[in-house]
Amino acid sequence: MTHKKILIAGGAGFIGSHLCKKQLEQGHSVICVDNLSSGQYQNIEPLLASNNFKFIETDITENLDQKLFTNTDEIYNLACPASPIHYQKTPIETTMSSVLGSYNLLNLARHLNAKYLLASTSEIYGDPTVHPQTESYNGNTDCQSLRACYVESKRTAETLAYDFKRKFNINTKVVRIFNTYGPNMRIDDGRVVSNFIVNTIHDKSLQIHGDGKQTRSFCYIDDLIKGLDAVMSSSQAGPINLGNPSEISINELAQTVLTSMSSKAKMEHSPAVPGEPKIRRPDISLALNSLKWSPETPLDQGLQKTIEYFKKIL
Repeated sequence: MTHKKILIAGGAGFIGSHLCKKQLEQGHSVICVDNLSSGQYQNIEPLLASNNFKFIETDITENLDQKLFTNTDEIYNLACPASPIHYQKTPIETTMSSVLGSYNLLNLARHLNAKYLLASTSEIYGDPTVHPQTESYNGNTDCQSLRACYVESKRTAETLAYDFKRKFNINTKVVRIFNTYGPNMRIDDGRVVSNFIVNTIHDKSLQIHGDGKQTRSFCYIDDLIKGLDAVMSSSQAGPINLGNPSEISINELAQTVLTSMSSKAKMEHSPAVPGEPKIRRPDISLALNSLKWSPETPLDQGLQKTIEYFKKIL
């Protein structure tokens, strides 16, 4: 395998830290860039012993010194808060991270002649009227909602990627990531898998918004990382969905977590969150046919590994 120099923006985050580890294991050099606003230093601390790993604490909305990234072959842009509880606290910073941050990284890719991959999101499909969601579906979003800072800025980031591709002939790729879970999630991540596990460990009730019949599709982190790697190595420009097509209700997820942890904690329902999508499931036909990629980790196995991680850090 050819040795590559890889820049991973948002590399101390949940997904980014796993991607850093994967690229190091494959023998590549990795530069991790993160401002640690939602990423965690502890996620990358084990990687610092490698001579092929370098961490730069900086914000991608600031000017990036091109000299720090000389000879970079690939750029992964994962730098943006992805949890509603975090991005709704810093909506303007979230928008700027996706828009200005993407612009800066795309300019860097242009000058370095590097491949560029944007980690976009299934959130751009909004509260979908098409199910499952295909890449050709344009979505059903509200640009004035509390989620819009994340959703609309990701849509703009996709636009920038394709405009740079058209104007400057940059090798850009866009993936739309569906709900992902696994080790290195924050304790206060605010998303449903981590919330349920942490509450169960603390013998607290599991809080479910609305009637719990809303559905999601959960992909284990190792499967997603293989998908990101496959897209970057392919001729696919995307957009391309990466996620698990197995759909489950939030009520079912809660019960699965309780069963996995042999817990008798209760499930409590609270008012529904305004604007929360009722359904979410990816059509992964494009990834399956063009990349031969599909998730392999069953939910119960992935949850067990995630539970072990949270028990360890708590």
